[in-house]
Amino acid sequence: MSVHTVAILSPGDMGSGVGYMLGQNEIDVITYLRGRSNRTRQLAGNAHFRDMPTMGLLVEQADLILSITVPDQAMKVATNVANAMRATGKNAVYADCNAVSPQTTRQIEAVIRDAGGRYVDGGIIGGSPTRGAPPRFYVSGEHTSVVAELDGKGISVKPLGDQIGRGSGIKMCYAALTKGTSTLQIALLAAAESLNLTDELIAEFEYSQPSALKQMSGGISRLPPNAHRWIGEMYEIAATFEHLGVTPAFHQGAAEIYRLLSMTPYAAETPEESDKDRPTSDTIRAVVDLLQSEAAAAD
Repeated sequence: MSVHTVAILSPGDMGSGVGYMLGQNEIDVITYLRGRSNRTRQLAGNAHFRDMPTMGLLVEQADLILSITVPDQAMKVATNVANAMRATGKNAVYADCNAVSPQTTRQIEAVIRDAGGRYVDGGIIGGSPTRGAPPRFYVSGEHTSVVAELDGKGISVKPLGDQIGRGSGIKMCYAALTKGTSTLQIALLAAAESLNLTDELIAEFEYSQPSALKQMSGGISRLPPNAHRWIGEMYEIAATFEHLGVTPAFHQGAAEIYRLLSMTPYAAETPEESDKDRPTSDTIRAVVDLLQSEAAAAD
């Protein structure tokens, strides 16, 4: 089949960036914005999405539906689309591109297939294509050729075979390192701050771990606005590991760190508004203040 119209649910930072680049490559991009935030509506408008008045009309018009949302909304989005498929009789191709475990993606596949749809298991690695290199869409399942038509149109599509779970699996393993490492850094810096050893630790890092210190100094303060999105992702990674006999404890702990970040004052900012130059020490201090407040409340 030829892909002329792509539906994206929903146009957040990644979804709007992907949609904008697809539009620049002569793909008609549609979405459904009922109940969405003003920020999401603005992102969709800036990326020139067409807003469909109903989910049914979206399903009827789309050659391909890309679900790009937070993990804990993935099943809800799939269920809404499946209901629209039943109502319209349209057996659309549905690609779940969310950070969910292979177990979760198989559950979503069942919902889509039961409604007559065709399913693709996907995982996105990389940032929005409007800010740099094209993100990699790792996909698996019988219908990956449909998503592959978007390759080179602002994204890079990498098929991983017919087995559902491979696309989501590689995302789980990759994010276990990238987002997991950030939470380990926050945890150790918060511990050092609580022990009044920050200056001494930073001095040692400058001497023996300059690359790690550079990473901490450049990335941590950008995390709070997105932290709420990554709590569920860490639990999905933990579930993936546990299913395979690997300890889930690392990423259960990582979820706790993202919970704390989501409660800092800086989490109220949008990713567009956040201060990219805020010192890492400010973010760590906010985390320590929360830890001390929670400890006092527990006494």
